[in-house]
Amino acid sequence: MHTSPRHTSRAAAAAALLSVALLAAACGSDAPQGGTPDAEPTSGGGSSAATSSSSGAFPVTVDTAFGEVEIPEEPQRVVALGWSDAETALALGVEPVGASDWLGFGGDGVGPWSEGYTTSPEIIGTLEPELEAIAALQPDLILDTRSDGTQERYDALSQIATTVGIPEGAGAYTTTWEDQLELVGEALGREDEADALEDEVEQTIEDAAAANRQFDGTTVAVGARTSEGYSAYTEGDTRVDLMESLGFEQSERVQELAGDGFSVPVSSEQLELLDADLTVVFPIFVEASEITDDPLFQALPSVQDGRSVVLEDETLLNAFSSGSAPGITYAVENAVPLFAAAVPAR
Repeated sequence: MHTSPRHTSRAAAAAALLSVALLAAACGSDAPQGGTPDAEPTSGGGSSAATSSSSGAFPVTVDTAFGEVEIPEEPQRVVALGWSDAETALALGVEPVGASDWLGFGGDGVGPWSEGYTTSPEIIGTLEPELEAIAALQPDLILDTRSDGTQERYDALSQIATTVGIPEGAGAYTTTWEDQLELVGEALGREDEADALEDEVEQTIEDAAAANRQFDGTTVAVGARTSEGYSAYTEGDTRVDLMESLGFEQSERVQELAGDGFSVPVSSEQLELLDADLTVVFPIFVEASEITDDPLFQALPSVQDGRSVVLEDETLLNAFSSGSAPGITYAVENAVPLFAAAVPAR
């Protein structure tokens, strides 16, 4: 299989618990924008996992942070619990019978850029998945490749069915889209499909970067606004990783504050931390006007100079936050023009 690095240095830097800002986004059952809600389960039907045969690929062995996982035969009933696991499985032609809706999409629990469900999945909670509901679906494989990555969670899920957890070297919610695609592709016997999709996404990113050489060396600060205030994302977060892959450089002032999580709180007195060659901010649990009408935000030099982007469109900001192969493709195609307008060619 085409492989990419496990990004262990970035994952280690972002390991352990979620930061204050992300926890704020996770504390509630309402659907946020770009956050991580503990979505309440809703009723949904089950469906056969495989939409085309890949039985010839089995048995397979998948390397994870919890050791090697043996999958003797093609899974028929897959439950996708990790952030973007369901989107990834769908993109590879497999319909989960159960899934978690991390970004609060509603419906089938995936973004509008994802297609493939013929029968809606049972929606399972996120931070604390309902074990009884999962067991009732009688899965033969559980995907949990981007979650808190705790031994306790993994052990509980493994008692229900074979579970593919986070990759080795990753921390809480820091599995890269490449690693997620690799793990899910291996587990489902869809390595060729995963290779093709990875190449497609990488080409999309490369084409966007090549068309916008002004991004090279341009510093960027990526932040969010919740009811608790502002935060800034650090390396290891999927949004920062995407910006860097486009040629941007992470703000050193923000990165110097990085701790165990992948975002840091930004007080009103520290709001200048969000000033950079390009400032990208989006709302979580609040209206975009909480950002655009904020005099302190408007006072930032980058904002005054027109070098800022507030992601107000819910679909776009969710794609930007999804960290999935399909979501990233949508984000690049629709957000890069906004970045380019704010950072004109030199």
